Amino acid sequence: MNSLRTMLAGVSAVGVIGMILSVANADPARSAVASATPALCKSAQRPKFAADLSRSLQRAIHDRNSDLGFAVSDPALDLTCGLHEARRFDAASTIKVTIISALLLKEGGPSHLTKAQRSLAWLMITQSDNDAATDLWNEVGMTDMQRFLDRARMTHTELNEAWGLTQETAQDELTLLQLIANSNKVLSTASRRYVIWLMDSVIPSERWGVPVGAPSSLKVAVKNGWLPYPEENDWHINSLGVFRGHRVLYEIAMLTSGNSTESYGIATIQAAARVINVGIAGQ
Repeated sequence: MNSLRTMLAGVSAVGVIGMILSVANADPARSAVASATPALCKSAQRPKFAADLSRSLQRAIHDRNSDLGFAVSDPALDLTCGLHEARRFDAASTIKVTIISALLLKEGGPSHLTKAQRSLAWLMITQSDNDAATDLWNEVGMTDMQRFLDRARMTHTELNEAWGLTQETAQDELTLLQLIANSNKVLSTASRRYVIWLMDSVIPSERWGVPVGAPSSLKVAVKNGWLPYPEENDWHINSLGVFRGHRVLYEIAMLTSGNSTESYGIATIQAAARVINVGIAGQ
């Protein structure tokens, strides 16, 4: 349901101009995944594990012809991983997690949502419905979307009137996932649980991406995005996940562009995610 036509539905002429400017001002540099350095992961407590994981990640992605940015955090293992964390990518439908989070902040939590808002939120997250996303995007408004970003300290995200062309970074998306997964002063416990519940309920056909390789003992809250833009052979494929289990809590944000097909971008993300999930599960 991530067609460009529905993503841009209801966008004003100003929004279309903003979309064009966003693309025109995008970073022209397109570094291949192969340019990544080996030290992708760090852990002061487990340096050998981090080094081994870095090497395995490098092998998994070195021949992928995708632009890839990712950020990973597992506090229990004192582990962080990252590649091009500050590079901006088109958000596609991963912006929908930000939309529902901003709505919850604006309305004061899930108990204050109307029946209609709840219905739209369910469709937007679990089925990636673009019309529902546009309705909630308009309800929140640009001012309150930016208010959420400021409160969340997602300082590198650049909103666009065409919500699917919002520019986001892996680091900001990791920050968002950490807000959803942990107690904080931005989102209430009820709000966080509501977002997690929606992401837990994503339909099976849209649960590809970062969950690959995670053991069945973990619950994975996921939201993906996919968009061919500006050409049909330039796919933006993104995947976000919060992983929870017994004494386990970690987050993965992966963003890509420059994929020749949708399946190619998914394969790039899953190659990296499988290494990370299998590696963490083995600790």
